[in-house]
Amino acid sequence: MNKSANRKSLKIGILGFGREGKSVLKYLKRSSQFKNSPPEADPPSAEKIEILDKKISVNYLNNLGRFDMIFRSPGVPYNLPELKKAREDGVYFSSVTRLFFENYKGKIIGITGTKGKGTTSTLLYEMLKAEGKRVFLAGNIGKSALDFLVKYGDYPLAVLELSSFQLQDLDISPTIAVILDIFPDHQDAHANLREYYEAKENIGKFQSAPPAGGRRKDDKIFFFADNAMSKKLAMKSPAKKFPVDYKKFKSFGWNDLKIKGIHNFRNAVMAATVATSLGVKWTTAGAVAKKFKGLEHRLEFVRRIGLVNFYNDSSSTNPMTTAAAIEAFGREAKVLIIGGRDKVWDYSPIKNALRKHRETTVILMGENKNKIEKSIRVSGIKIKKTKDLVAAVKEAYKIATVHKSTANVVFSPGAASFDMFKDYADRGNKFKKIVKSL
Repeated sequence: MNKSANRKSLKIGILGFGREGKSVLKYLKRSSQFKNSPPEADPPSAEKIEILDKKISVNYLNNLGRFDMIFRSPGVPYNLPELKKAREDGVYFSSVTRLFFENYKGKIIGITGTKGKGTTSTLLYEMLKAEGKRVFLAGNIGKSALDFLVKYGDYPLAVLELSSFQLQDLDISPTIAVILDIFPDHQDAHANLREYYEAKENIGKFQSAPPAGGRRKDDKIFFFADNAMSKKLAMKSPAKKFPVDYKKFKSFGWNDLKIKGIHNFRNAVMAATVATSLGVKWTTAGAVAKKFKGLEHRLEFVRRIGLVNFYNDSSSTNPMTTAAAIEAFGREAKVLIIGGRDKVWDYSPIKNALRKHRETTVILMGENKNKIEKSIRVSGIKIKKTKDLVAAVKEAYKIATVHKSTANVVFSPGAASFDMFKDYADRGNKFKKIVKSL
């Protein structure tokens, strides 16, 4: 495996000490594979576990070559020069995701995509649970997968939401892989777009081929047939392939759902398709989809004041998701609040959506408001710039009340949150607090 394979004790570093880093430490301390034990023990024990985090030390990336093994948290970029040097020096890198894959004995359903992972993962989990399946949901959503491994390791099914950062250095693929819509994202964290796509590709790249190519003969990969990149990445898998076409889906329609937008209908179709392949009845899948109210910060209904509805779509961190939010409300009157920290984006998807939906007024905020203003100018679309979220919400409400029929204030930033907020959840919570104070 690496230079540590011939040693009886390991020097371990945990790189990044957020949710996943803390989960790794807790797991290592109680794992028979890593906990401190006599030198003659086999497998090797941990001689020392050191926490490496910028909140603890500004020099946390110095001299990584002194470790035998490092567990990298997803928030620490894979391509940092210090990490590359450590790999060249023979340091073995692992993660929460890898540990889970190596130790969980059940069937893993892994779901990735640029957006929609959380909604699809949750819907699939609820459908399986409604059918009486013993299943848990983990990964990039909620608690760490390792925490669930200790509690529910005997469950036969695990649904994992997997980000590009979790997949990037993974050379194990789930039994069932799901690739949702893929489009450019995270260019502020990945070296380039190619690296981002290659990370996503890992969800199916290491699957087994049917009928006898490897230990798992029932590996499958599901993908959206009309998304070129989703299809391209799925083709890299040797597993049996299942293209999903939402236009041919008949079990329920997008008007049957409580969650808005064709993008959410697509995700519900994918969840139902995967669920029924695992033994869930179509009636069960449909009933769950129709009751589902959506996830927090994803076109979440916040409040209605008079004729004005407020929606929180703070999880929108790129222009494609903001365009989807515009499309979700169709010809309904809407005031759109967008802007934040730029991620080297082309804002043409927003501009194209506005061309089709000219009943939209745009309120701009954040570091990139001037760049967005130049990028989305469309004849007939009113644009106003504000200094912060409080001012943006108040201005949006003022404009929306002019309409004599129902109007929607939609907070769908289309950009990162780090110019003013801790993360997208903090941004969404601040929006809801402002709205509830009106």
